[in-house]
Amino acid sequence: MSKKNNFVFTVLHIVAWIIFVGLCIEVGGLVVNFVFSIFKPEVVQNLYQKLDLSEMYENSKPVFFGVYGFILFISILKAYLFYLVIMLLMKIDLSKPFSTYVSNKITKISYLTLSIGLISYIAQGIVKNLEHYGLQIDTLNPFWADSQAFVLMAAVVYVIATIFARGVEIQEENDLTV
Repeated sequence: MSKKNNFVFTVLHIVAWIIFVGLCIEVGGLVVNFVFSIFKPEVVQNLYQKLDLSEMYENSKPVFFGVYGFILFISILKAYLFYLVIMLLMKIDLSKPFSTYVSNKITKISYLTLSIGLISYIAQGIVKNLEHYGLQIDTLNPFWADSQAFVLMAAVVYVIATIFARGVEIQEENDLTV
C-alpha cells in the first residue's frame, strides 16, 4: 500500500470521527430539546436548532411524540451508521481487504442506510399530511430532506457489499487451493 493511499485512508478515518462526533452532539441536543419542550417549553427558542414544536404539543400530544420520535430515531440511526463506518475503518486490513468481517459490516451499513432513507421518506410524508391540519412544519424539513439520497446511497453500498461478498468467496477458494 502506498503512502498516498495510507494518507487518504487516515484522512477518511478522521473525517468519519468528526462526522460521528457531530451527529452524537446533534442527538444529544435533540434529546435535551425534547425534554425541555415537554417540561419547560418557554426556553426552547434558546436551545439547539430552536426546534419549537410547542404548538404541535398543545394541539396533539401523540402527533408531537410521533414526529419527535421520527426526528430522534433518524438522528440516532445516522450516528450509528457512522459508528459502523468507524468500526469498519478500524478493522479493515488494506493489504487483505476481502474478509468476512468487512463484507458483513458493509452489508449492515447498506441495510442501515436504506432504513434511514425509508424512515425519512415515511416521516416526510406523514409530516406533509400534518400541514393540512394547520401545523407549521417548515422547521422539520431538514431532518428528512435527504431521504432519496440515503436510498440511492444504500443501493450503491449494497452493490459494493455484494462485490465484497464475492471477493471473500474467491479469496477463500484461493486459500484452499494453495
